[in-house]
Amino acid sequence: MNLTMFDASALGRSSIAMFAISLATVISGCSGEEKSKAASQTAAKVNKDEVTVHQINFILQQRRNLRPEQTEAASQQILDGLIDQQLALQKANDLKVDRDPRVMQQVEASRREIVARAYLEKIGDAAPKPSTEEIKKYYDDKPALFRERRIYSIQEIAIEATPEQQAELRNKLASSKNINEFVEFLKSKEYRFNGNQAVRAAEQLPLNSLESFSKMKDGQAAMVPAASGVQVIVLASSRSQPASEEQARPAIEQFLFNERKRKLITEDMKAVRAAAKIEYVGKFAQAASGAASGAARLVEASASAASGNDTDAIRQGLGLKK
Repeated sequence: MNLTMFDASALGRSSIAMFAISLATVISGCSGEEKSKAASQTAAKVNKDEVTVHQINFILQQRRNLRPEQTEAASQQILDGLIDQQLALQKANDLKVDRDPRVMQQVEASRREIVARAYLEKIGDAAPKPSTEEIKKYYDDKPALFRERRIYSIQEIAIEATPEQQAELRNKLASSKNINEFVEFLKSKEYRFNGNQAVRAAEQLPLNSLESFSKMKDGQAAMVPAASGVQVIVLASSRSQPASEEQARPAIEQFLFNERKRKLITEDMKAVRAAAKIEYVGKFAQAASGAASGAARLVEASASAASGNDTDAIRQGLGLKK
């Protein structure tokens, strides 16, 4: 509200009085509007504090898969949770819990993580979105994922085995007539193993091994290394269910965009780290030689977090039924 400065002595008493009344009315009106606006943003009053609509909306925005018709019920649920949180916060303040050294450490750690992640997100936001040509190229380059997409019924057998035993297992798998014969062999040799059956679409398989997997025929088996031994994957059956370029376009666009964000963030953090003066002290100085690989893993984790939890949009975004 802008008021023009003037010389009050140039006005008559009646003019001054009228001006004063008008000014009081305007100020009163503004105050009323502000109070009304503030009241409209209050969702609940909890003793001396308030829970606002902004707080509810902030949490709603984090729920990506919430449907419009679920918003009202979700808002009420969130409000009840915020009320309980506010009550706990009030009691914590009464007991001065916020001054506990462990709590202070947790608060500071959360602050550092939030601010650092906000910086990474800001860097990632500069990534350009993929063009129509780039989306089409990705579609054409991944036939097993799209044009020749299949739904796989698979059997998985996780086997505990030493490196020396793996050669024996591989030979026996190759010579077995069927998977039942191979399982009987495992039992006779007292191998520790467990099995699992699953139905998975192409996008639910590891992208780096999908091409090899797509070449398997029904009934074939493959053996891959595992943490405690090997894993045998048997393709029990499969059926074709291709995805058109139109169906796949949104998922591909998001996937490529996230990959660009991750690359930008990784490059930025490497540059920042290279420009910084970092000195390892004490026992950490002895392990400094392995710090580079650790830092690379941290950057990758940070980049994934900044580009969203569902960075694998191909896996999550096709929206096709099995």
